[in-house]
Amino acid sequence: MGAVRFAGGGDSPAPAGGARGQDLLERRRQAVPRGVWNSTPLFIDRAEGALVWDVDGNRYIDFAGGIGVLNVGHGRSEVTGAVRAQAERFTHTCFHVAMYEGYVAVAEWLNRRTPGTHARKTLLVNSGAEAVENAVKIARAYTGRPGIIAFENAFHGRTMMGLSLTGKINPYKAGFGPFPGEVYRVPYPDPYRNPFGDVDPVDGALAALERLLVTQVPADRVAAVIVEPVQGEGGFVVPPRGFLARLSQFCRRHGILLIVDEIQTGFGRTGRLWACEHEDVVPDLFLTAKSLAAGMPLAAVTGRAEIMDAPAEGGLGGTYGGNPVACAAALEVFRLFDETDLLESARRVGAAVLERFQSWYDRFPLVGHVRGLGAMVAVELVRDRQTKEPASDEASEIVQLACRRGLIVLKSGLYGNVIRFLAPLSIPEDLLQEGLDILEGALAEVAGRGAGR
Repeated sequence: MGAVRFAGGGDSPAPAGGARGQDLLERRRQAVPRGVWNSTPLFIDRAEGALVWDVDGNRYIDFAGGIGVLNVGHGRSEVTGAVRAQAERFTHTCFHVAMYEGYVAVAEWLNRRTPGTHARKTLLVNSGAEAVENAVKIARAYTGRPGIIAFENAFHGRTMMGLSLTGKINPYKAGFGPFPGEVYRVPYPDPYRNPFGDVDPVDGALAALERLLVTQVPADRVAAVIVEPVQGEGGFVVPPRGFLARLSQFCRRHGILLIVDEIQTGFGRTGRLWACEHEDVVPDLFLTAKSLAAGMPLAAVTGRAEIMDAPAEGGLGGTYGGNPVACAAALEVFRLFDETDLLESARRVGAAVLERFQSWYDRFPLVGHVRGLGAMVAVELVRDRQTKEPASDEASEIVQLACRRGLIVLKSGLYGNVIRFLAPLSIPEDLLQEGLDILEGALAEVAGRGAGR
């Protein structure tokens, strides 16, 4: 993600705008280690829909959604009501000690709604990284093979195996090695920064995978390939259509499991419930988290029943996984997707954002590339469209200016030069346009400043 370089020096946020915020920021500096990253200097007091208010009463439009966690919006009464009701009944028993219906109901919905017609089972855990860890364990248990193939520029979490699979050093991996072995990596088919030169990026990626099986690890030692259908922290990189389908064919051809990481792309972000539905790809193991429970800590591994049953009894689990309060929130999220127009809203919002972003490409040379799928949309900033030199500092300035003017928005990308859109899918049109106006104003100011140099 890369911390925003706020005025005041370094990567530490500048003081918040009011007295209470400044006091809290100083307490945070004293109490919390510097490695805990912050993208804004804000301390939030309350949130509703696509709006948040800080402790000093300032209002902000939220284009970050807690890093893609609030697809249904902040404070949905259906979700908060379910959380409250469950908390009043009981907050924890540990599913391994005393079971409860909510865990089973969440698993049933995911088994029913994830891609494929085969029998499926679901494990519930706490976070996306934990889902990744367990998917690797399950794949190895089922295949009896150790190897995992991942992609450059990927992000799969901050645990040690997650970091091993993640394809970016700073800030995620620096100083934390050595990492778990038997992880192999190939380039991701990025149409804008094509790692294969003049070769079609999908052809290049598939050729790199085949070569990997000859030069680094034989197919009979590879348990799984893990892939994001759209790279999230990597900068909303949308691969060319056909990549996921051909990757699935590659895996089947070599007896390798396909793990699709939909932690950021899932729950409507790309305009379909799941991003892999755009190519009718059916994974062997399917990972969800983030917007699964509207801000409550919950994640899941869903997969073919015979694969999920491979670990021995007691081989999977954890004290808090599938917490009953989080499950109650998830069940309301499911109902909202089943009974409301959130997916249509995602497509409508995404089209509006993409149209505005494309207009910026025509007006501002600082905008090197516009891309997206559904409401997962981004602009990549460059200092020169020919060389594609990343405009990382300019992206930080824009994010900082936007925050000062009432908009929370995030950077991403290998070079920290991509500004991404992760607002709630239910954001009203007036707030969407107001937020885009703020972002456009910040972009125009920074682009104008650069043009005058």
